[in-house]
Amino acid sequence: MSELHTAQAWLPSPAAGVVEASIINGVEWLRLIVETTGACIIALGIAFAVRGFIQTLRSGEHADFVAVRLTFARYLSLALEFQLGADILSTAIAPSWDQIGKLGAIAVIRTALNFFLQHEIRETEQGARTAPNP
Repeated sequence: MSELHTAQAWLPSPAAGVVEASIINGVEWLRLIVETTGACIIALGIAFAVRGFIQTLRSGEHADFVAVRLTFARYLSLALEFQLGADILSTAIAPSWDQIGKLGAIAVIRTALNFFLQHEIRETEQGARTAPNP
């Protein structure tokens, strides 16, 4: 019985709010990590797109701009998925319906952007496959 009493003294009760605060803190850190990852993916996409753009300008092959756009679009699409994940984490701990509504609207906008971005990538890739070779 004394072991149970010692364990109870060591573990805070859920009513104390310590467990809830720890979970909220952990989710906030995870959300920050996911958002930062999304931002880093966008930065990588920008770096690769700028490099491709400069190479395309040097080569004089302006048709290669489509490849640069597709490369950047892929990075943006992946980053949008990470940002949406961060939004979902935020709704897990949102304290008010107003905040949940705002995050929901942002999630819908990001999902729509990603949908149309993926659609454009598919169309462009299909067009490139069906185009006759010179």
